[in-house]
Amino acid sequence: MKFKGKLIAAAIAGMMLAGGAAMAQEMKFWRIGTGGAGGTYFPIGGLIANAISSPPGARACDKGGTCGVPGLIAIAVSTNASVANMNAIHAGQLDAGLAGAQSVTQGYNGTGKFVGNKKDKVRIIANLYPEDMHLVLSKGLTLKSLKDLNGKRIGVAAAGSGTQVSVRMILKHYGIKARESELNLGQSTQRLADGQLDAFFYAGGTPFAALIQLGSTKGFNLYKFSESERKEINKIIPYYVESNIPAGTYENITTDTPTVAVNGQLVTSIDQPADLVYGITKALWSKKTRSLLDKGHAKGKAIRLETALKGVLIPLHPGAERFYKEVGMIK
Repeated sequence: MKFKGKLIAAAIAGMMLAGGAAMAQEMKFWRIGTGGAGGTYFPIGGLIANAISSPPGARACDKGGTCGVPGLIAIAVSTNASVANMNAIHAGQLDAGLAGAQSVTQGYNGTGKFVGNKKDKVRIIANLYPEDMHLVLSKGLTLKSLKDLNGKRIGVAAAGSGTQVSVRMILKHYGIKARESELNLGQSTQRLADGQLDAFFYAGGTPFAALIQLGSTKGFNLYKFSESERKEINKIIPYYVESNIPAGTYENITTDTPTVAVNGQLVTSIDQPADLVYGITKALWSKKTRSLLDKGHAKGKAIRLETALKGVLIPLHPGAERFYKEVGMIK
């Protein structure tokens, strides 16, 4: 996995300016795996990283600074998303990450793509928001059903992503034989715009910046999953439930788009200290973070304390569990 060295270098430089070399020794870096820069994990991960950080010399929470963990610098790292983040967290290459509930649960239990390769060190910090499946079609292309993808050139998301695992399960179930390409969101939108793809799948929190740009240039259509398809997908992938991308989410899409969605979650390793994860969880749900999430990204508004435990099917990290007990959400 290639981490964004420039981000780390920038963080170090900022830290040195703020407090000098002595301060640097007091700092703890915390790497949060996200996804591609054109998706939702990366900006949401950046907001979370900002909210939970409080480098040495930073203003105190009650004096206008963030309400993060003292001495902590969290860094949002661009990765191939869910599966890659689960693997890296378990291996100690990342400290935390965002991942879809399917990848989280299957990874912990050693099922699905993780058969014989359990990621049972992974623990939950919080459930975040629903990730809608987008089946993006080139402008002018229409499909009567998913089976019309037969023979088409389609992007099946990046290798190591939870989306790709789900997409291949869907294609197999419907017996769809297509010319598949493993691409991240940025690559998918570029190839669709260039006429090298007919369609591509991608799941994430709306809206995708890459699709906003595509809509303002080449244009695109979104496939409307039928009620029977949504119910069928829920049967083969129970983590995916019926959802809807509202009209106007993308300026060029003026009608509702029925689809399916899976919850995105923030996870870490059991090897992370309980006191640290407690402080991170507390910072995540502070009033200051609420303001950052509401203003920072359209999907940030969907990240709510009241749904922090929704769809959580593996153990909480003890530090996070302590916080949720304190606020009365669990006994």
